[in-house]
Amino acid sequence: MNLFRIAMSFMLSFVVTLSMAQTADNQEFTDEDLKKYAITMDSVDAMKANLQAVVTEMVQSNTVMSVPRYNELFKIADDSTKLQEAQASPEEIDFVKQVAARRQDEIDKMNATYQSLAKDYVGLKQFNAIRKSIKENEEVRAKYEMISKEIDSDEGG
Repeated sequence: MNLFRIAMSFMLSFVVTLSMAQTADNQEFTDEDLKKYAITMDSVDAMKANLQAVVTEMVQSNTVMSVPRYNELFKIADDSTKLQEAQASPEEIDFVKQVAARRQDEIDKMNATYQSLAKDYVGLKQFNAIRKSIKENEEVRAKYEMISKEIDSDEGG
């Protein structure tokens, strides 16, 4: 009976070790995959900056209200009672909704591009493994940051 338990324990530990090794193999990625991930994240950052520029331009160039007034109404745009308390005009409310709709359109495009890059350019398996490794592994995080800086300097020069 003891021999049986020992054999079963050995087999179980072998299976667990094999399973862990396969999991580790599944999370491997190349430096090229890491570079693709960095390019993807750089693209997302550029899309975020573009979104901010588009919204800023809309708000600064509008003739309906001042920037501070927009900022005030933007915070309460989904609350009709607060909009009424703030004495928001129909034109102001319409403008805030236009900006919100444009922002949402840009966010939807950004999300679609992000998902496409993760899936088709990097590969979902590699993308998820890299994201997890960056959070958990200082060496991978340092390598990622170095690659990101290289990408930024390539764009700047």
